[in-house]
Amino acid sequence: MTTIQVKLIETGLFLLFMFLSGFWLSRAGKPYPGGKFNLHKFIGLGTGAFLIVMVYRTAQAAPLSAGQVAAVTITALLFITNVIAGGLVSLSKPMPGAVKLIHKVFPYLCAIAAGVTIYFLLSP
Repeated sequence: MTTIQVKLIETGLFLLFMFLSGFWLSRAGKPYPGGKFNLHKFIGLGTGAFLIVMVYRTAQAAPLSAGQVAAVTITALLFITNVIAGGLVSLSKPMPGAVKLIHKVFPYLCAIAAGVTIYFLLSP
């Protein structure tokens, strides 16, 4: 297996666990149980840390191109928006439908963006 394939699989597994824990959490209903809620947050934190380390190591090996910087920036903005929306959705007070929609759609956009970013970072 190539490095790109390994990194895509690793990222895919992180994202799969995050999706599964999110579905599991949403089925639990509000107020969210602490253990399930924290597990979902820690998986997201681990995914973010994994991607940050990958970007850092790639940037240490060689300066990032403009395309790579753009891909990393877009992915980071999508992840940050998703984390903020998730925090707002977890509050006990009802949120506007747009916030709920963002937290339902952005995970898919984050997964796509992360895959594209990894491809750009690791392709020659």
